[in-house]
Amino acid sequence: MTAPLTDFSRLCIHTITTKPWALETATARFAAAGVKGITVWRQALEGRDPAAAGRAIRAQGLEIVSLCRGGFFPATTAAGRIAAIDDNRRCIDEAAALGAPLIVLVCGAVPGQSLAESRKQITEGIAAVLPHAAAARVKLAIEPLHPMYAADRSAVNTMAQARAICRELGSPGVGIAADVYHIWWDDNLEAEIAASGREGSLFAFHVCDWRTPTTDLLNDRGLMGEGCIPLRQIRGWVEAAGFRGFNEVEIFSNRLWASDQDQFLRDIQAAYLAHC
Repeated sequence: MTAPLTDFSRLCIHTITTKPWALETATARFAAAGVKGITVWRQALEGRDPAAAGRAIRAQGLEIVSLCRGGFFPATTAAGRIAAIDDNRRCIDEAAALGAPLIVLVCGAVPGQSLAESRKQITEGIAAVLPHAAAARVKLAIEPLHPMYAADRSAVNTMAQARAICRELGSPGVGIAADVYHIWWDDNLEAEIAASGREGSLFAFHVCDWRTPTTDLLNDRGLMGEGCIPLRQIRGWVEAAGFRGFNEVEIFSNRLWASDQDQFLRDIQAAYLAHC
């Protein structure tokens, strides 16, 4: 059985998790609570110099784990696909300036376009930005999304599909961000995690929970322990695959965003130790 966590040395929190807080507030509160890592969402950087923001975050003693998010490569027109590639190059520049070693990719999909075509465009889009990412020393992590998002948010819905793209691209700079919210249901999950570990493509691990019944397919994620995801078991599989990075708390929740964020942070820490 996977041993319980006893401290916050591998706890990372995404800025979107405490969405009501500005970046500066989140940074200060996380650091004061003993959290060691932060993943910055691009909207949290709006109106800020990424390099200055990165310096301020590190001055608080936090490690910048990744920048979220790039992707959304598919489009029905060549101009749309070029615009997506250009935006991902800007995202890479932001990550490099911030000091984030990794970008999480939500890969995109187009309603009415075949999943096969969207996956082809995703692969081509990542390939187009790979030289820019390599020059900036920034890695890219494909995040498979739950199949409920296949029509419009991501045509990459399983670890197997993400691994296939990684193999096709054949670059050490492309891997996978495994988010339990999206992949917990897959009966091949243990084997897929093990395979990604062998292939060196397991770059990130995100945690939250699935509430039943859910009130919103996007913005009703649960705090760890509020739902049905076997979090500690999946963490065990991830660690058995060789992953030694941060456990990243990524929660989209209208309910929790409306709550007192200082108490929410305390609840995150308690749930992290109890259920992850």
